[in-house]
Amino acid sequence: MLAPRSARHVTTLLSLLSLPLLAAARPLPEPKPHVIDKAHSEINFVADSRLLSAHGFFGKWDADVKLDAANWTNSSVSITIDAASINTRVERRDGHLKSADFFDVAKHPTITFKSVSVASAGANKLEITGDLTVRGTTRRITVPATMMFYEQGTGRFRGTFTINRMDYGVSYDSKLNPIQPEVQVQWDIALSEPKPPAK
Repeated sequence: MLAPRSARHVTTLLSLLSLPLLAAARPLPEPKPHVIDKAHSEINFVADSRLLSAHGFFGKWDADVKLDAANWTNSSVSITIDAASINTRVERRDGHLKSADFFDVAKHPTITFKSVSVASAGANKLEITGDLTVRGTTRRITVPATMMFYEQGTGRFRGTFTINRMDYGVSYDSKLNPIQPEVQVQWDIALSEPKPPAK
């Protein structure tokens, strides 16, 4: 039989050994859902051709964003864009972009991005890796993000990246006005935690 003092030592040792197990078993804080401030958010693009750099945007889209300000890598984002809401401020060009030559919105009405991981990339910098689906084709990409600010559940993030439209089957070209395969995407999103319902 162990002496009382030895028993206390054994109990203390077992308690210390169990601490890492208890910490590992403790659930991580859940990332908090955020609401997009559409008045201060936009998804734009620039496509270059011989005659023009066409600037456009998507007028209808939504996002499911969950943020963990204490651990950004625990965050996630999912974006769904209405492909038919493409707008380059020229009606005839927009009609062509919606056709089977480009986005084929009748068969592929949405463009989606779903994150699979978020990594820190320096001060106020994140890299969001996820699956981008355009015209029914999905490719994994990494989207850079800069945190402009985040205070008390409200923030703004933005970034710029380039994709090759050929990778997604958007391969139309013109002999008179050749179109570059690379398209620059610019995004700027403001968001905040949902406000509690009024009492």
